[in-house]
Amino acid sequence: MCQSGRVPRFEPFRGLRYVPGVAPIGQVMAPPYDVISSAERVHLASRHPANAVLVELPEPDLREGRDRYRVAVDLFMRWQSEGIIRPDPTPCLYPYRMTDASGRSTTGVLGALGLPEPGTQSDILPHEQTLPKPKSDRLDLLRATRANLSPIWGLSMTHGLTATFDPTDDEPSADAYDDDGVRHQLWVLDDRDAIEAIRAAVATNPVVIADGHHRYATAQTYQAECRARNGNVAGPHDQVLALIVELAEEQLTVGAIHRTISGLPPDFDLVAACADWFDVVRAGPADERTLGALADARSLSLIAGGSAYLLLPLEATYAAAGNDLDASLIAVLFSHLPPHESMHQHSVAEAVAALGGMEGEVAGVGGIGSGVGVGAAPGGAQAAFLLRPVTAGQIEAWAVERKQMPPKTTYFSPKPRTGMVFRSLDL
Repeated sequence: MCQSGRVPRFEPFRGLRYVPGVAPIGQVMAPPYDVISSAERVHLASRHPANAVLVELPEPDLREGRDRYRVAVDLFMRWQSEGIIRPDPTPCLYPYRMTDASGRSTTGVLGALGLPEPGTQSDILPHEQTLPKPKSDRLDLLRATRANLSPIWGLSMTHGLTATFDPTDDEPSADAYDDDGVRHQLWVLDDRDAIEAIRAAVATNPVVIADGHHRYATAQTYQAECRARNGNVAGPHDQVLALIVELAEEQLTVGAIHRTISGLPPDFDLVAACADWFDVVRAGPADERTLGALADARSLSLIAGGSAYLLLPLEATYAAAGNDLDASLIAVLFSHLPPHESMHQHSVAEAVAALGGMEGEVAGVGGIGSGVGVGAAPGGAQAAFLLRPVTAGQIEAWAVERKQMPPKTTYFSPKPRTGMVFRSLDL
C-alpha cells in the first residue's frame, strides 16, 4: 500500500484532440518516437499534413532558418489556431483500448500523473534499469512546445482498477487501425463520479513505469527547472501525460527482448562456454518448426551453427545472477565470454534475421559447439539467445520490493499511439 503523502496522483486534464472531420485519427496518429525509423517517418508525414510525427519528431526548416523545436512549436500552434486540434471544454480522463489481431486487448486510461515533489521519494516506481540515453532532445521539445505529446505507460498495482471504467457502452471518440493491424480506440470521460473512482483507485497503490522511463525523467527535469524559476510554485509542470493500465496478466502483452552476439574469436566454442552455466540440450535444427516449439514452450534457448539448443540454468547460475530473470542469467554467461558485442532484438524474427535467416542460411554459420569455431552469419551475428518473457507477477514482486529489473528485460506491446490526445501545459 502507498505511504501517506506519497500516493500516486492521477488527474483529469483538458485534452487537445484531432477534429475527426478535419484530421481522421488513422491518418494522423503515429507510433512512439523511439521506435520510428527514418523511412517510417517519411511514410507517416506523407499521410496527412498534420500527422503527429511532425511535432513528435520534427525536422529543421533550413530555408527559413528554424530549428526543429521552433518548427514543432509553430506547427502545434497552427494546428490549434486552424481548428485541426481542439481542447475539450472541461478536464477529462480518456479510456484507451488497444486490440491486436488475435483479439487480445489492453485497456487503460489516459490522464495527468503527478510527479513527486523534487527531492522526495514517490510511489511511482521505475520497473527496470535504463541504458544511458540522451535526454536533451525530449527536454528541448518539452521546453519548446510546453506539451506532453506522447504518454508514458504506467502499471497500477490496484487490482480491480479496470472495473472502475467500462468504455464499451459508448461509441469511441477515436477508432482506427495501425499498420500492424492493432485497433486503437479512445473514449472521453467527463463524469465526475467516474473520474473520482479512477483517481481513488490509482491512489491506492504504487504505479510502476512500464514504458517511457526517459520521458518520465525528462518531465522531472523540466519540473525542477520550472520550480527553480517560479519560486517552487506548483503547476501543470508537476504532472506528465500517462496511460495507466492495471498490472494484470489479462491486460498485458509482455514480450522478451532477445540477445544476439558477435565479435567472438573465430575459434571460440560458444556451446562449450554455455555448458559452464547451463545444461545444454540440442533441440534440433534452427528451422521454423523447432523455433516455434521453443517459443510455445517458453524455453530459454540458443541458436548457433544452424542448431537450436535448450539452456537449462544450473543452480550456480541462479546464485551468480541473484534472481531468476533470463536477462540476469544470460548476463552471467556474457560476463565470462571473451570481448564481444551484444545487441537487443524485440522478436524471434529479428534475432533470426540477424543470423541471416532460417535453417538453410543459419546453417552457414561456422561450427559452433563442434570445436571448429564460430563464424559470422550473413546478418552479422554469430549466435542468438532467445529469452522468456517475464510475467505480471514477477513485475509486481520486484515492484513490491522496490527493485529494478535489468535493462532491456521487458517489451510491452502494443504501443500507445502518439496523437490520440495531447496534453498542453497551458490549458
